[in-house]
Amino acid sequence: MSYVCSCCGKTHKGLPDVGFDQPALALDVPDHERDLRVSLGSDLCVVDDEHHFVRGVIEIPVADYASSLGIGAWVSQKAENFQLYAGRPDSSSIGPFFGWLSNDVGFGDQSSLHLKAMVHYRDGSQRPFIELEPTVHPLSVAQREGITLDAAWTFVHKWIDP
Repeated sequence: MSYVCSCCGKTHKGLPDVGFDQPALALDVPDHERDLRVSLGSDLCVVDDEHHFVRGVIEIPVADYASSLGIGAWVSQKAENFQLYAGRPDSSSIGPFFGWLSNDVGFGDQSSLHLKAMVHYRDGSQRPFIELEPTVHPLSVAQREGITLDAAWTFVHKWIDP
């Protein structure tokens, strides 16, 4: 489906997902200490051998559009839940597990860092689904109620055209 974007005036063929390559806490570690203190993979991260994170997807329904807007983000996990997932990354038979959203995704005018979330693990090679606690935070409301395609593109442009 092509779409003429109200933000940039260009025609886009599909709505891209956006994502974060590491949790905020990993970014807080000084560059010269990062190799010693941060173990970072594409889906798992450990900081200082005590803070454990998994990468998942926040899915935002988009009105009159065939798919959701995906936001790849990190969520903290207890060490034992992290280890369980690390040993069985393709299984929906574990979890869901509580965690704290570990990125400020820039949705709305409030920080999303440390929103309460549940991580739902999935079969196959799909990243876990991040379900935000139902609150009045704009990101949580968007996940529950959906957004317009214009709003989705406005959000995406914050990250692809900084």
